[in-house]
Amino acid sequence: MSELFRLDGKTVAVIGAGAGIGEAVALMCSSLGARVRALDVDGAAAERTAEAIAQNGGEAAAGTIDVSDSSSVQSAFDADGGVLDGVVCTPGINVRKPLLDYTDDELDRVLSVNVKGAVNVLRSAGRHMADQGSGSIVMFSSIRSLVVEPGQSVYASTKAAIAQLVRTVAAELGPRGVRVNAIAPGVVDTPLTAPIKEQTDWYQAYSDKSILRRWAKPSEIAAPTVFLLSDAASYMTGGVIFVDGGWTAIDGRFTPPGM
Repeated sequence: MSELFRLDGKTVAVIGAGAGIGEAVALMCSSLGARVRALDVDGAAAERTAEAIAQNGGEAAAGTIDVSDSSSVQSAFDADGGVLDGVVCTPGINVRKPLLDYTDDELDRVLSVNVKGAVNVLRSAGRHMADQGSGSIVMFSSIRSLVVEPGQSVYASTKAAIAQLVRTVAAELGPRGVRVNAIAPGVVDTPLTAPIKEQTDWYQAYSDKSILRRWAKPSEIAAPTVFLLSDAASYMTGGVIFVDGGWTAIDGRFTPPGM
């Protein structure tokens, strides 16, 4: 049974592999036997991840990708010219501010990476996998697809859009052997969230909101992501898995007396 969770013989492209969750996913895929394509908008960071995999005895190649550019995405997936068994897309950007203060440029940047980028990845990876008759795509949504806070209007909207894109593309590509799912993380301790960690009250408020009373480690998001790539998840498609420490399971911060 344990072999169902292995990725031996599979080629997996990880977008955002240069740091944070994407790096953790790339390393975990390799540890389970996959050949990894480490892709990132920062080519040097992708190279470092590929080198780390090679140093641990794994097989990896690196490349540069800009998810907002469809030709860049297509080129990255065509680089090897072979079978692409899995694709994981982690990148997303956020501009935290009230909607009334959003500029046109900020709106365009968030939508371009988060929504247009998701479409570009799903379209290119989907075509490739549909032609070969197999494959698994894992996109990244967020708890913000369900619950929000001030300053998250555009970001939350894009993460809800990703969830719906995943469901729709899963329906379209399922008959051709392609599975499409999403991971929706809660708060994760990565370099991108370092500014929050520097503000003790903010960081602690996020810790207290989850049932587990702490932030996630990147590896804790990587594990269910890699599961969706494996044969153990062969009957899972069109799903959104919330990996949020129980954030979306509870609706308040008050524990009644006697509980």
